[in-house]
Amino acid sequence: MTGVTDPWLLAKQAFSQGELIAYPTEAVFGLGCDPRNEAAVQQLLTLKQRSPDKGLILIAADYSQLIDFVADQRIPQDKRYGVFSQWPGPVTLLLPAKETVPTWLRGQHDSIAVRVTAHEPARQLCKALGSAIVSTSANLTGQPAFKTVADVRQAFGDQIGWIMEAPVGSLAKPTQIIDPIRQTIIRE
Repeated sequence: MTGVTDPWLLAKQAFSQGELIAYPTEAVFGLGCDPRNEAAVQQLLTLKQRSPDKGLILIAADYSQLIDFVADQRIPQDKRYGVFSQWPGPVTLLLPAKETVPTWLRGQHDSIAVRVTAHEPARQLCKALGSAIVSTSANLTGQPAFKTVADVRQAFGDQIGWIMEAPVGSLAKPTQIIDPIRQTIIRE
């Protein structure tokens, strides 16, 4: 009898070993890693040539995967509907970060950028990993983001431990970023 292999096994191995992963998001390919692994996050920042001061986005399959990072009790009651009615969907929200969230994730901010994605491949990846993941566009900072597996492979090659073979979503540009507490749009 042949055993059925977990189709997510290689993704889980790469993630748990601190390797970088690439996966499709709503508009572009994303690069990510375990948000609890400082060495992996630093490797990602170096690869992208991205300043750690900016902070990073975390994506998740559901809000429960973000609760270790978000200071939920600091979301005002009158803003909660505005927060949770956005998800799942292509909207990244700036929410209060827990005091335990390191600066290598949140940058020089007291908030953290988070999204409960509705893009099914990315959602399934978060479910399979049982974790939120760091999500930043697959590109060098300031360059156009990649939209295909072939482009990601050509640009980053063996610097990526696992690449998800699935298409990006239909959004024309990266997700909107909103601060629902201050009611401001950070990125259209």
